[in-house]
Amino acid sequence: MEYLLQFFSDNLLMIYVLVLAIFLGYELISNVPTVLHTPLMSGANAISGVVIIGAILLIRQAEAGDYLALSLGTLGIILGTINVVGGHAVTDRMLEMFKRKKGN
Repeated sequence: MEYLLQFFSDNLLMIYVLVLAIFLGYELISNVPTVLHTPLMSGANAISGVVIIGAILLIRQAEAGDYLALSLGTLGIILGTINVVGGHAVTDRMLEMFKRKKGN
């Protein structure tokens, strides 16, 4: 418990920035028109790729006993991969709509 309190007190500014980014991201995405969601998802795939690379670097540099860093890195890899794969599937489906049918 003492380690957790020390972590929060050492990283309070970063936690504030994270919470602000979450609220700002939610407000921005919730006000986007439906037509623009799929192109934005394609751009988010690039950001998720950067998140995956950052999570891999976090895991590589974490010490064996630093369970917080290891679990956050693992969670970043899992969620980033889900976002990349889902975004790719949706983008691929969207691009299929613009292809000509074989009979035409």
